[in-house]
Amino acid sequence: MIRPSLVLGTFLLATIGLASASEAADVLSVILAQSPNVPRGPGMYLNLLKFVPVVLIYLLWVWTTDWVEHDTQELNNLKFGIWHSVVFFSGVLGLLLVLALPMYVMGLILLLLAYFIPLLTYIYARNQTVPDDQKVLTPYHLGEVSNDILAKLGMRPLFNKDVGTSDRSGPPIQFIGKSSTGGGKEDPSRVSQAEESRSYMAAKELVYDAVLRRATDIHLEPTAEQLSVRYRIDGILHAAEPFDRATGDAVVNVFKVLSAMDISEKRKPQDGSFGAKLQGRDLDFRVATSGSKAGEKLVMRILDNSSGITKLDELGMRPKLVEQVRAMVTQPHGMFLCCGPTGAGKSTTLYASLREIDRYQRNIITVEDPIEYQLDNVTQMEVNTKAGQTFAAMLRSILRQDPDVIMIGEIRDQETASIACQAANTGHMVFSTVHSNDAITALFRLLDLGVEPHMIASALSGVMAQRLVRNLCEACKEPYKPKPEFLKKANIPADKVDVFYRRPENPEQVCPQCGGTGYFGRTGIYELLVLTEPMKELIRENPSINKLKAEARKNGMIYLQEDGLRQVIQGRTSIEELLRVVK
Repeated sequence: MIRPSLVLGTFLLATIGLASASEAADVLSVILAQSPNVPRGPGMYLNLLKFVPVVLIYLLWVWTTDWVEHDTQELNNLKFGIWHSVVFFSGVLGLLLVLALPMYVMGLILLLLAYFIPLLTYIYARNQTVPDDQKVLTPYHLGEVSNDILAKLGMRPLFNKDVGTSDRSGPPIQFIGKSSTGGGKEDPSRVSQAEESRSYMAAKELVYDAVLRRATDIHLEPTAEQLSVRYRIDGILHAAEPFDRATGDAVVNVFKVLSAMDISEKRKPQDGSFGAKLQGRDLDFRVATSGSKAGEKLVMRILDNSSGITKLDELGMRPKLVEQVRAMVTQPHGMFLCCGPTGAGKSTTLYASLREIDRYQRNIITVEDPIEYQLDNVTQMEVNTKAGQTFAAMLRSILRQDPDVIMIGEIRDQETASIACQAANTGHMVFSTVHSNDAITALFRLLDLGVEPHMIASALSGVMAQRLVRNLCEACKEPYKPKPEFLKKANIPADKVDVFYRRPENPEQVCPQCGGTGYFGRTGIYELLVLTEPMKELIRENPSINKLKAEARKNGMIYLQEDGLRQVIQGRTSIEELLRVVK
């Protein structure tokens, strides 16, 4: 009698490519010729209840193997290349076991284990390296697949990802409206009002897409026919899919309602905020609008409260610089300044510096505009110019509250600068920021504000100038040999540099990690000016900038360009990115 397992095994050989169709037919003919002509007994020899599950798992395994092959090619990552073979041969092993073992249940269990364990392991590994919207077998992905199937059948969506809504599906993000009375209080009625808009889902999808793409700002800019959308990712604006003008205006109104703004006012500038929850992350959005010739423009700053405060040694500083800054910020008194343009990461450096201080034994008070991150055991105050709460006014009141450490968001005027210097001279440690191009010009910025040179010399401990440069994507960066004339101009020994790295010039495929930009994340480049006694004497004499630079150089100060070259040599960023940030 012919064994069905032999026939099925021959069929498998032909299907998986281990034998051609003609060879499989020859094998089958030999089996038929050698089989004794024994009459069959009554009934059906093949048990369909046992055979059908094996065939279904086999067909699912064929489809899965094909998906893994195409998925690894799209990921364009060599470490995933072996996964196709692992999933394929584990399935072959499982099928052979279910055919060879006399115990059907044991063979079926081994078949399921051989199929699911490698597949789920691969899915877990690939989900760690792709954006959230490309992950598979997540609750959101399963819900979207189910909704697509139901939509093709003409049925209503079954899985609803929104919290607080009953008839709508969409991204798994929940908006939190803020009260118009201020104080950051939640107002559920704001969300209810926003949900009534026909563009509420479009607003949720916009924010969800921006968060997935690691955007820090969303720009909604009106034109005559549409509302342009741009995301600021790693400091660079990238265009996104625009809205038609009617939908775009409705989306702007959704954000204005959530932020407790007046939707009827479209010419005067307004500002507000709202919150959101996304997969366990708490997000804050700072919203600002302004009128333009084409209409109302809206900009949103995205703050991720769940990311936490970065440590000093995670900012990209060289180890020696970390120790210098740590020693400076833990002094009992003095003033430490961070300088650079807007978006250079100055506030992040100050927050990291505050982490170095024992917040339980010292009284730390901050004055910020606005408060970006919450710090435990730190008194944080927010500037409100409409209520007369300016940096200078709040700084005076802080000095009467027995502070040990004071952080001022920004020194903008003479009064704030003078009070900060006085506080540093009277036993307080003061942190603040100023807008200047480098550490030396920060001193002249204070002089321009009207602070006396002797006060600056006695109060200031150090000035940190910084910029943020984009990191090259580790998945797609490519090496190249730098030109000898460039190495000579940069004073880099040619024998110590083999290759530099850059973004792909002609990428064959779009990198799934960086989205084709060639960069992923940012790091800092720094120059630290330590005010030694000779430097302070020069400041008191009101010297020229050249004398101050010469003295700083003598003390070993490394310029921004030189610190940036260190990042280039280490392969973290490219020459093009460094020249874009530091001229």
